[in-house]
Amino acid sequence: MKVDDVCEIECTDEKAVAEVKSKMLDENILIIIAENFKIFGDPTRLKILQALYQRELCVCDLTAALDANQSTISHQLRLLRTKNLVKFRKQGKMAYYSLADDHVKKIIELGVEHARE
Repeated sequence: MKVDDVCEIECTDEKAVAEVKSKMLDENILIIIAENFKIFGDPTRLKILQALYQRELCVCDLTAALDANQSTISHQLRLLRTKNLVKFRKQGKMAYYSLADDHVKKIIELGVEHARE
């Protein structure tokens, strides 16, 4: 079986390899990025992020907007908080959530843009 999408001979460009290796990210940074992409890999968490992209919401409003139960939303929000993707504030007895920063907004925007291509 012939595969056309691989090199047919073994030939390494040492200069190119050295350049790429010198610019590779630290292993710890790569692990953090991979963990964040895992977080983005869940449809419920993406729905939460997309809702919070639009505006700050309390847990009750998120539950209603996503037609989910509060336990599920709270669990997912905890995961998103541990990865610093969302932040919350208390106002009396209410807990309001929003996206952590503009980086999260950009990730969502790029994901949407790529999906629409």
